[in-house]
Amino acid sequence: MKVTMKRAIAALGVLSALVSGMIVAAAIDVPAFRVDPSWPKIPNNWQFGQVASVSIDAQDHVWVLQRPGTLSPEEKPRAAPPLVEFDAAGNFIQAWGGPGPGYDWPSSEHGVYVDPKGFVWIGGNGEKDNQIIKFTKAGKFVMQIGRAGQSKGNADTQNLSQPADTFVYAKTNELFVADGYGNRRVIVFDADTGTFKRMWGAFGNLPTDAAPNPENADADPQGAPQFVQPVHAARVSNDGLVYVSDRGGKRVQVFTLAGTFVRQVFIGRECKAPECGNGSTAASTAFSADSAQRFLYVGNRSQAKVMIFDRTSMELLDSFGQWGSAPGDFGTLHHMAADSKGNLYVTEVTPLKPENRRIQKFVFTGLSSTGK
Repeated sequence: MKVTMKRAIAALGVLSALVSGMIVAAAIDVPAFRVDPSWPKIPNNWQFGQVASVSIDAQDHVWVLQRPGTLSPEEKPRAAPPLVEFDAAGNFIQAWGGPGPGYDWPSSEHGVYVDPKGFVWIGGNGEKDNQIIKFTKAGKFVMQIGRAGQSKGNADTQNLSQPADTFVYAKTNELFVADGYGNRRVIVFDADTGTFKRMWGAFGNLPTDAAPNPENADADPQGAPQFVQPVHAARVSNDGLVYVSDRGGKRVQVFTLAGTFVRQVFIGRECKAPECGNGSTAASTAFSADSAQRFLYVGNRSQAKVMIFDRTSMELLDSFGQWGSAPGDFGTLHHMAADSKGNLYVTEVTPLKPENRRIQKFVFTGLSSTGK
């Protein structure tokens, strides 16, 4: 009897050690953040409208694109210019933007991107915003791709249709456009000349003008065969994978540079309108600052949170955020970007709520161990 009891106790000890080991093995490191409620320092008593987009340049300066046209009549005398540059500490550097000779400024500002050569790309999602415009950092016009009001649909390689976002992949000098609200495609141009190179839709299919049914997209285990508008962002990783935020399709799809489908991950597919906002989720992506870009961040619009994925496995590791107006909460989460230190910047476009027409900085505080 004593021998049996000793064996049982020993067995329990081994089992306990195994369970403990499993728990330790299951613990993983994930990025941790804290909000900086004092960022940025907006000068001149300026008022932001809906803050549509953000981009980080090579100096870690933060370029914020906002919509003066969304301000109320009493706010408009204090309207900030559409594009405002801050340094990493939130100090004001410069501001510019708006209509000018030689180009079609968008009627509804949507996306800004500062490319590796220091050029600034801007697009819009107004009804006739069928163009992308390129400037120097000082605001000098360089080039325009497409013409306002000229889109002929998804087969048109000369014009866009309410393009949501851009990204230049330095290794090939190619401009990837999430095109976007009027079309349902990723389209690629030479970043210097604007020459069309290729395009694709969901799963690498030929993009079509026929609209997919979002309800059927939810019912199909694979999702819709085309992107469900809006196609909200397209970002390219250091290892040459294209991450497309199919906001209406509640998913991020991954492609090769040539447009070959690799995989997808659904984002908040249980989210249904109207109980869950407008029922669209994957608004934007960003990569962690390490050279391998180990983590993928996904901005989940209708569930008001930033989700953290292991970029290799696409396993969901953690998330932060909730609906609200306090620092660290989100209203209508829109676009985001990460700087070289790993800090995240997130924009919001909640109508008529000054506290949610903002950009928030989330300071990277290191990796934190969590159990899964």
